[in-house]
This record gives sequence, structure tokens and C-alpha cells, in this order.
Amino acid sequence: MIHPDTELRYVNERLGLGVFATRDIPRGTITWVQDALDQVFSPAEVQNLAEPYQHILRKYAYTNRQGQIVLCWDHARFVNHACEAVCLMSGFGFEIATRDLHAGEELTDDYGLLNLRNAFSCACGSPTCRKWLQPQDFVRCGDRWDDLLRGSVQQIPTVPQPLWWLLDQADEVLAASRDPSRLPTCQSLRATRPA
Repeated sequence: MIHPDTELRYVNERLGLGVFATRDIPRGTITWVQDALDQVFSPAEVQNLAEPYQHILRKYAYTNRQGQIVLCWDHARFVNHACEAVCLMSGFGFEIATRDLHAGEELTDDYGLLNLRNAFSCACGSPTCRKWLQPQDFVRCGDRWDDLLRGSVQQIPTVPQPLWWLLDQADEVLAASRDPSRLPTCQSLRATRPA
């Protein structure tokens, strides 16, 4: 489930839609959590779907650490990539704001954390754009992502958390907010089975 203070907006012809904040969202806010309405497919189930459905999943779904394909039921599936993403997938498996977002600003994440199957070109336009997103981005970018996440997780108890009720591991998250060394590394998000 995506943060309630967001909405879909048209970005441009190349990207199509994106998710934008309707109010300020402070650093440390959990911006997305997988919930019971998200659809989860095994790779075999995806292979048994007709091609138009497979195309939708390739475009809008991601692969979780179990190697399952997850299609968000709400507008979270329209969150775009940026190499300087404002939200990142934490080792707990939820997205968190890594800096303050202002009303009207687009929520972006780094697709490198989503178990890419193939490399693809990036045109996010950020000064630090990697130009190519690759499956090995976990290795190339993992330390930087973990640093951003550790700093953000410390803010969790200090900001409103409308998605808190969806967390399965709330006690562990609070412990990590007090001691960021307890935050699972983003490397723990790597699929255990090939996608």
C-alpha cells in the first residue's frame, strides 16, 4: 500500500504516470508496504499467463527476495525510477523516504533494489545517473543505499507513520530505529531464487 498522501499525475510522454506527494512527507516516513491486496505470483505462474499479462507484469511488477513477482494493487506500481531516488526499499521490505519530500514532488525509488532480470538504460537525468541499471547494482550501490537507509530509519519514531499498521515486524523496526546497525542490509533483498 502506498502512502495515503500521494496521487497519480502525468509526468511526460516517455514516463507516463508517476506518484506525487499531496502533502509534505518527512524523511523516515514509510511510503510503501506490501499488503494483502498486492498480487504475488511464482515465476511458473507468470510463465503460464497469456503474453499480454506477462507484459503487464514485466512493466509494473517487481521481484521480491523470495523470487516471487509482486504486482501492487494501488498506484504504487507507477512509482518511477531515479538514480537519486527519494525513497528506497529497506532491508525490512518496505519503502522509506530518505529525505524530506514536499507537496507536489514525485516519489521515486531505485529499481536496482528490485531484483532486475536484465540491464536497461536509464534516463532519469540526475547528475549521478548510472546510465544503465543492472542486476549487479546491489553490489555497486549497496553501501550507499545502506547508509541512506540507516540515517532514514532513525527518523521512524519521530514522524507520522500512517502505514505502520501494515508492518509485520514493528518491534524489529523500532529496534533498528534506535540502533541502525540492526537494520538488515539492502543485500538481504536479493532474490534467493532466480526471477
